[in-house]
Amino acid sequence: MQIKLNIVVGAVAALVSGAAMSQDLIVKIGHVAPTSGAIAHLGKDNELGARLAIEELNAKGVMIGGKKAKFELLAEDDAGDPKQGTAAAQKLVDSKVNGVVGHLNSGTSIPAAKVYSDAGIPQISPSATNPKYTRSGYKTTFRVVADDVHLGGTLGKYSVRQLKGKSIAVIDDRTAYGQGVADEFEKGVKGAGGKVIGREFTNDKATDFTAILTSLKSKKPDVVFFGGMDAVAGPMLRQMKQLGIDAKFMGGDGICTGELPKLAAGTMGDGQVVCAEAGGVEGEAKKSMDDFKAKFKAKFNVDVQIYAPYVYDAVNVMVDAMKRANSADPAKYLPALAKTTGYRGVTGIISFDEKGDIKNGALTLYTYKGGNREQIEVVR
Repeated sequence: MQIKLNIVVGAVAALVSGAAMSQDLIVKIGHVAPTSGAIAHLGKDNELGARLAIEELNAKGVMIGGKKAKFELLAEDDAGDPKQGTAAAQKLVDSKVNGVVGHLNSGTSIPAAKVYSDAGIPQISPSATNPKYTRSGYKTTFRVVADDVHLGGTLGKYSVRQLKGKSIAVIDDRTAYGQGVADEFEKGVKGAGGKVIGREFTNDKATDFTAILTSLKSKKPDVVFFGGMDAVAGPMLRQMKQLGIDAKFMGGDGICTGELPKLAAGTMGDGQVVCAEAGGVEGEAKKSMDDFKAKFKAKFNVDVQIYAPYVYDAVNVMVDAMKRANSADPAKYLPALAKTTGYRGVTGIISFDEKGDIKNGALTLYTYKGGNREQIEVVR
């Protein structure tokens, strides 16, 4: 009799437990970045930012529309390749994700944006800076960093006004990001009355730049700007040293990483490199960012590269919109996401304009001394 009673009690407990679990709202957040290939260190940094946000949200017991939300991260690798990026996007759509944070690169974010738009799924990029990303008319597309018009243009003016560049050379890697930021840099140089003495290009997998650097050397540049990522910038700096090109080296957030000194193998002079990161905090907000970096290091035993805090904020901004809309249904929380105003993240205040761009986006200028990245200033 006791055995039968135990069976009945166990069955009832299982039913109650199952009913409780069925009350949970499963919310799937997609994340896409290159976690393989030359910039895998940046992609993994992004993914860890997403994982930290998801873990904290689950620990808080977030309620959406009267139900306890259980967040799941569906992480995909796009290897920084546009075709793989659209395939990853379609896979997430097929998995019925409630929203996507990504992609890392502009070259993957832009084609993927159409896939998400067609499915009505909100997408927040933590790092894609090409202006085209938010200018295709999609209602589902957002970003939490300033774009290349601001970033490239600011660096262009800085090269002339602060670095006193007289002969400025420009190189890009022909990706959507690299070419876009180089174009805006060139406009900034010319707008500040500077002179571009040469424009060359390579690709995002190249390792030998002897031909283009030799061509530029004859024109005696005092500033070389590279539109691309740190995996290419490092070897380029090494070869500039070998060829005796004594010039300041500039770039956007793609080169502005903790890994750059290692990739340059000790060939960077103190203060030689000036780069800008899309985003930045100052004043009271600096403590939030410092606290995040300490928490990230304690959790994963690695330092933040660049974008992890922006991924973390993007996940939380998306969930904040779900809470305000009382729904994780993309069609229902998308209008709330578009109206995001004054959200206080670890990267600063987040408000979106009508295109989905962050309002009053900041840039942080950095240089390197003794192999360590040092902040110069935050500009808006």
